[in-house]
Amino acid sequence: MAVSKWRAERNEKARARLMRNLPEVFPGAVLVHALSRPFLPATPRRTVDSYWGYHPIRADKLARALAALSGVPEGWVWRVGIQKSGPVVSFRVPPTPFREPAYTKGPGHCCVCGQPLFRFGWHRDLWGDRRPNQNATWHSCCVAAWNLWIAPSDHVRHLKVLQKRRCLATGERLLKNAEIDHHIPLFKVWHDYRDRQWPALLAFWGVPNLQVINRSAHVEKCAQEAGERRPHEVATLIDSAGFRRTKSAHKSLILG
Repeated sequence: MAVSKWRAERNEKARARLMRNLPEVFPGAVLVHALSRPFLPATPRRTVDSYWGYHPIRADKLARALAALSGVPEGWVWRVGIQKSGPVVSFRVPPTPFREPAYTKGPGHCCVCGQPLFRFGWHRDLWGDRRPNQNATWHSCCVAAWNLWIAPSDHVRHLKVLQKRRCLATGERLLKNAEIDHHIPLFKVWHDYRDRQWPALLAFWGVPNLQVINRSAHVEKCAQEAGERRPHEVATLIDSAGFRRTKSAHKSLILG
């Protein structure tokens, strides 16, 4: 009873604060979601973040659609390995040209999709401001999509529902030990599909390339991919280091 009373008092204060700061125009679905939470978000921005965090599948689809509106910046090429500026880039990280210093659009534009962003991290100007929000660089939906792309295992519950709790590898019912898997492994994306136009590449990190499969099927799939992976890793190392692909260098890398 003490916990329930404390939560009721907390939610009452949060609701009062939210309604006090809520603008006249606000996405209805977001507000309905907020009011149904066990712990109500106290600000409009937290309300928007909570909504997209609860709908990562929807966020993924929207983020990729927004990126398609921006298109690939002129002169940009997906590269991995050691860069002239910034940290080492892995093929496991989704390619995002607008996060690179040479192609960033700066505050008021999302660093993931490149589109303007508005109040509360929303992707459309519902308030008629006619100018982007200069205090932000991420759409709220793109934050949720990015979290799905880099840590899909944190969203297994949503993907299970999407698959109707069926293992896509065997067709059997998903067990408790089911795991997230990329249908096309990311090392193969870099080796075979890196010339695809951005932002079509983002689909390899998103829902179209994600699946939940039982652990036994996952182990079998990983064993099958292990034989393919070593040659791909050698090729990636040669490309990233800038070495010429010669027979002697290739042989020494394999034997070494």
